[in-house]
Amino acid sequence: MTHIRSARLLFIATACLLLAGCGGALKSGDSSAVVNSNDGDGAENASSIWDVLRRPDANTNVKVNKYLWSASLEVLSFLPVESVDPFSGVITTGYGRPPGGGRAYRATILVNDPALEARSLNVAMQTRSGPVSVGTARAVEDAILARARQLRIADGRL
Repeated sequence: MTHIRSARLLFIATACLLLAGCGGALKSGDSSAVVNSNDGDGAENASSIWDVLRRPDANTNVKVNKYLWSASLEVLSFLPVESVDPFSGVITTGYGRPPGGGRAYRATILVNDPALEARSLNVAMQTRSGPVSVGTARAVEDAILARARQLRIADGRL
């Protein structure tokens, strides 16, 4: 019985010593001081281990480029708009036929950045039989980007 008790006492003492060795950054007189890590960018790091369990803010807005947004609606004006969410940057259309075309298309457009660049625009198109070719989707993206540049030049803020 005494061997078990002494082994338990030795285990607790070892655990306390190991735990005490982890906090070597504070001096003996600084027991109430707060240690802040600074990454050099001037911003304080206020995160903790519990941030993993928190839900992300549901009210987060995405900044969208107004020229890409308007150009998307103009270029795909032959498609009926089903939903528009300017806070997340998503435009969803229904099936529609382009002027002079026979196939019906639908599109989902994502404008996810305020820059007038190709990385700010994502277009997903499909027909009733499945997704369109990569070349067709790329041509629509190029048309939207070209129209957005025209709108920006016409706005006079170049």
